[in-house]
Amino acid sequence: MTVSTRAYTFPAMNYLKAGTAIVMLLAAVSLSASDQITGLVRVVDGDTLVMHERKIRLSGIDAPEARQNCLDENNQWFPCGHEATLALVRRNSGNQVSCVLNPQPDRYGRALGTCSFSDNESMQSWLVRHGWAVAYRRYSLQYVHDEEFARTTRAGIWRGRFIMPWDWRRSARLD
Repeated sequence: MTVSTRAYTFPAMNYLKAGTAIVMLLAAVSLSASDQITGLVRVVDGDTLVMHERKIRLSGIDAPEARQNCLDENNQWFPCGHEATLALVRRNSGNQVSCVLNPQPDRYGRALGTCSFSDNESMQSWLVRHGWAVAYRRYSLQYVHDEEFARTTRAGIWRGRFIMPWDWRRSARLD
């Protein structure tokens, strides 16, 4: 019986092909470990955007929830969650935004991203520094300095009293 080398694949060749495929797959995964996307956004709330039909949660910060109210310096209620959203909409003014997306989504399936406005200013830093979000210390300490500035200058939600967004989501309310 004659065996043609064209019709028969040696077992070592299969391992070589499989190994090459695995190396190529790992290379592709490492290249896409963090994607950068740019485009117009729709602001959902103070820490969530939609770009290219993809929901992006701004990493490292937490903004008041859309329906959250806070007390101002005169002990009067104001819709701080709504104001945080409006502040972000106004600051962006319909311009392009760039985001670097983390490889792992949050527990709700949203992409986590570090975003910047068209002038390259950090979106997270701006929100925290102007008092429309707080540093989410549970996940990052990157914006603590911006939060200290906002607290010292009594900017945004720091002009009065408020419940931290993560506590508000768990039903904590001001009396």
